[in-house]
Amino acid sequence: MRAVVQRVTEASVTVEGEIVGRIGAGVMVLVGIAPTDTAVEVRWFADKVAHLRIWPDDAGKMNRSLLDEKGAALVVSQFTLYGDARKGRRPSFMRAAQGAGAEEVYQGCVAELEKAGVPCATGRFGAMMEVALVNDGPVTILLDSDKSF
Repeated sequence: MRAVVQRVTEASVTVEGEIVGRIGAGVMVLVGIAPTDTAVEVRWFADKVAHLRIWPDDAGKMNRSLLDEKGAALVVSQFTLYGDARKGRRPSFMRAAQGAGAEEVYQGCVAELEKAGVPCATGRFGAMMEVALVNDGPVTILLDSDKSF
């Protein structure tokens, strides 16, 4: 599983002219699912996003989490995070999970985050989406479960 976590003051996702997900302050999370991702990676993802200390404390040091800030998460599936452009000019997406299995893992990520106490909004799995956000900081963190175990 790969994720791009961006601290935001607001974010939204639009599908076919309709806003399907919107949050105020919190994190915009683009998540890519690998075919080998299981409940282990889902739990890792939710724990990492909920507890990632990317907000400043009173001393200005990044020491506060999404839970501490009572922020929300906008979670959007993005298979292109597994794009491999090392050869040629067109990325290969062979390492990205597809179909119902990928959607199930994605929905599990959202459910685990909510279970951890993070209010979540989502995009629409598999749809062409327009994502808008105001990056706060900017703060952007890359997560990769393959590098965590």
